[in-house]
Amino acid sequence: MTKTLTTPNTARPVTPLGILVEQLEQTVQMAKNQQVSPELMASLQQVFNLAAGIDPYLEECTTTESPALAALAQKTAAEDWSKRFSDGETVRQLEQEMLSGHIEGQTLKLFVHMTGAKRILEVGMFTGYSALAMAEALPDDGYMVACEVDQYVADFARNCFDESPHGNKIKIKVAPALATMQNLADAQESFDLVFIDADKKEYVQYFRLLLDKDLLAPGGFIYVDNTLLQGQPYLPPEQRTANGEAIAQFNRYVAEDPRVEQVLLPLRDGLTIIRRK
Repeated sequence: MTKTLTTPNTARPVTPLGILVEQLEQTVQMAKNQQVSPELMASLQQVFNLAAGIDPYLEECTTTESPALAALAQKTAAEDWSKRFSDGETVRQLEQEMLSGHIEGQTLKLFVHMTGAKRILEVGMFTGYSALAMAEALPDDGYMVACEVDQYVADFARNCFDESPHGNKIKIKVAPALATMQNLADAQESFDLVFIDADKKEYVQYFRLLLDKDLLAPGGFIYVDNTLLQGQPYLPPEQRTANGEAIAQFNRYVAEDPRVEQVLLPLRDGLTIIRRK
């Protein structure tokens, strides 16, 4: 995802809907300044109200997050990520918008319940919101391996996990995700559910490794975040960043793979559900 510097507690729109709402708000203001006709003004305002009201209504109608998840989100928002960079092989800018958040966290939590998963692999953890959300749905004998390249972020998440009765289900592996996944494959590990939210340029490699090395169990599910990446995959190619092009290529790759079936949901920045046949 293309990053910009932010100050603590300042979020920016990073989903297609969020960007659309921001653009519509600016368009409504321009229309007011230019004193357009009342009919056009009313139409623009209605379009803005429809778009701007979706996310708040989803929040209102979704089960409230646990105190541990709420505390993790608040701690992440309070951190000044503009001063932090990955200490892994690939330098990346960190920011609070990388957090999965309430709606997606609750979605993943319900997916764990629905699938009855006991073994989960998370590829890309950040501060651990999605990991903890899924861990809350794991049975007592379930476990999760979470891949994170940044030691500072891993320690940040571990401290948050220790405040939850479900945090002990999560084992953090600090290393490039592909290296961790290869080690797990060499150890003949297999997972019922995998959540991918890491380096976008490596999405195809993650996917291939999961299936080629049987890291994903037969009938298992992969959930992939950011598959709409600010709308870039379906906008003209010249409007895509390198990450946007990588996601467009990943989406095509999955759609053409006969080993799986999938659906792309317009949840936040795009969430693809993939089932291994």
